[in-house]
Amino acid sequence: MAKRKTKNLMVHVVLILGSFIMVLPFLWMILTAFKTQGEAVHVPIVIFPSEWRLDAFIDVFDRLPFLQAYANTIVSAIVTIVAQVVMCTMAGYAFGRLNFPGRDIIFVVSLSVLMIPSTLFILPQYLIIQKMGLLNTIPALFLPNLFSAFGTFLMRQFFMSLPKELEEAARLDGCSYFGVYWRIMMPLVKPGLTALVIITLRMAWNDLMWPMIVNTSAKKMTLSAVLANLTGQYSTTYPTLMAGSLMAVLPMVILFAIFQKQFIEGIALTGTKG
Repeated sequence: MAKRKTKNLMVHVVLILGSFIMVLPFLWMILTAFKTQGEAVHVPIVIFPSEWRLDAFIDVFDRLPFLQAYANTIVSAIVTIVAQVVMCTMAGYAFGRLNFPGRDIIFVVSLSVLMIPSTLFILPQYLIIQKMGLLNTIPALFLPNLFSAFGTFLMRQFFMSLPKELEEAARLDGCSYFGVYWRIMMPLVKPGLTALVIITLRMAWNDLMWPMIVNTSAKKMTLSAVLANLTGQYSTTYPTLMAGSLMAVLPMVILFAIFQKQFIEGIALTGTKG
């Protein structure tokens, strides 16, 4: 018994240390946002600001089109989420519940996209957006992200976990394939939908490289891209950068705190279903 208690204590100590290491950058960002530039770069390190100042938060709005970037990010995230929920659930239902020629081959080819580094798609995507005449526009932010191979795999796993009797009973009652998908299956995969929405939202909200490549105007960028403009080649105003980052990350922290149960449940069930 004593040996078991010691083992459990060691596990909890390791987990606490790991949690502290993960939370430390977020805490440092909060503290730096309220410091002066001198305190932020002072050696030795100044942990707590001598005076909790809001100058950095005001400076963010003076130096950047921050509200416009917020609006761009929200629009991009909403469009991406809606598109991926529709496309990934329909594709996942087709791959998981319907039998059609070449189903498994098409599914494997779709999953093979996950094995290719995303950076290899940047040039083809850029050329497509250029040919469409959409450079430096809001649609250019979300068009390449309207479909997700991972989202399709995620929803396929949930659809495959549902009993076939439900589908067969609905078909006997005269329900169409789309009716079975929409009325019967969709309400039963809410944990998967929640996980898909949260993962897609995090991806769209934190997207950095693509908005900086496809758009050059700060008024057409997302939060991550516009905040990158605060990083100078020779000097960086760290309190302003941290204040902007704090305001950008807060919605994600709040949403995760509210939906963490559904998110963890959805991710945990992904590997056990199918």
